[in-house]
Amino acid sequence: MIVYTVGTFDLLHVGHLALLEYCRTLGTTVAVGVASDSVVNSYKPNLPVIPLDQRMEMLRALNCVDIVRPYHKLEYVSGCRELDVDIFVVGEDWGAKPHNIAVEAYLNSRGKEILQVLYDPRTSSTRIKQKAIAQSHADQFSGQAVA
Repeated sequence: MIVYTVGTFDLLHVGHLALLEYCRTLGTTVAVGVASDSVVNSYKPNLPVIPLDQRMEMLRALNCVDIVRPYHKLEYVSGCRELDVDIFVVGEDWGAKPHNIAVEAYLNSRGKEILQVLYDPRTSSTRIKQKAIAQSHADQFSGQAVA
């Protein structure tokens, strides 16, 4: 059984690991689609910090991941078709956007399953970036003498 999930996977963290290990419990093969910078930029204001090839390399190093593939368009049908997925795992922010509706229709027409998961509340790439920026700015002012 092939389980497929997609994401940016910038600043790989424990939330990503929890998602991927959950995917492993659902099937025999875990495939991960990694969004290219242009895809990320189409729905987020900032590009990933880690380049696509390095994000993919880190995912390939995980024992719970079997297949890592980039995607360069904000659509999921082609990945599901090419991999012949049985289960597509999506995050809690899944909505009624055209690319989501298209893959749902595709999978439903083939009797495949979509599972929605809650994000791990312990961390997120966005929070990691915000904390790093805040600490960086704090360091700029901590060394200055106060008059």
